[in-house]
Amino acid sequence: MRLLRRHYGNPPAPEPHDPLDSLIATILSQNTAGANSSRAFSHLKQRFPRWEDVLKAPLADLEEAIRPGGLAPQKAPRIREILMHQLREQGELSLDFLKQMDDTAAMEWLQPLPGVGPKTAACVLLFSLGRAVYPVDTHVHRVVLRLGLAPQGTAPGKLQEILQDLSRPADRFAGHVLMVRLGREICRPRNPRCHSCPLREICPAAACQGARVGA
Repeated sequence: MRLLRRHYGNPPAPEPHDPLDSLIATILSQNTAGANSSRAFSHLKQRFPRWEDVLKAPLADLEEAIRPGGLAPQKAPRIREILMHQLREQGELSLDFLKQMDDTAAMEWLQPLPGVGPKTAACVLLFSLGRAVYPVDTHVHRVVLRLGLAPQGTAPGKLQEILQDLSRPADRFAGHVLMVRLGREICRPRNPRCHSCPLREICPAAACQGARVGA
């Protein structure tokens, strides 16, 4: 964390988000670029200002609204199912009741929902509830495995548990945000920019990359 903070600085504290908005936005972000998922969520809220409007609309209209985020035929039914489940279980379209739960209970409530795994559930807790959890997306997963903090092949859910154990609660928000940024800008899936990485001195993968370049 010290090296990442020295390189990037401290990320700004997150603005509070409505938990249900955060959940739907995170589902839209799955397997797509950040800019595209943000555009999809913006289109969705413009087309359907209230979540009740989504339930009243034809599924095709929902798909069209979120199309900029990709995988609309898969994501639209999931969003509809989540909203219907929430209305059946709680009688209203709100996840504010999660604020009264501890982290474990909130994660357990969220994860059975369609399209919701450990990362998506943890993002809701981190960004909308202000909980000290450590979501593991594809960028964090790649960076941590290259750093050798877990064996290759470690599943994201298990890696999330490992990072929770290795990190201080106060560092988890910054750790997630800065690891994601590092993965997007430097520790890319292909052609990582190891020479520019603030973690290159402690990264086994960077040492291997340097050896290949020098060979």
